Amino acid sequence: MDKKSARLKRALKLRCKIKKQEVNRLTIHRTSQHIYAQVLSADGKATLAAASTVEVNIKSAVKNTSNVNAATEVGKQIAEKAIAAGVTHVAFDRSGFKYHGRVKALADAAREAGLKF
Repeated sequence: MDKKSARLKRALKLRCKIKKQEVNRLTIHRTSQHIYAQVLSADGKATLAAASTVEVNIKSAVKNTSNVNAATEVGKQIAEKAIAAGVTHVAFDRSGFKYHGRVKALADAAREAGLKF
């Protein structure tokens, strides 16, 4: 089993648990250069809020888009957009990525900005 298939296996297991909860989910995706976050509806058919380091306002606010500071900015932005959309409670879907580094920074920033998970 290679690295990607192991991550996808972890993600599938986590998503099955989240689906049973029937709550909105904060989904992240991490690449070597960027980090993306979306708040999806409980049924998974609608995107309620989205933020990433590709957006102009976040890209201009940080020096580098692939570090913890950029992930913190994305976490703050996604929390603000989700609260504006009327979502305060979400389940954190880390897409099989380990809860460490940029993933943890995004989650902590979203919690501090008002999201509950």
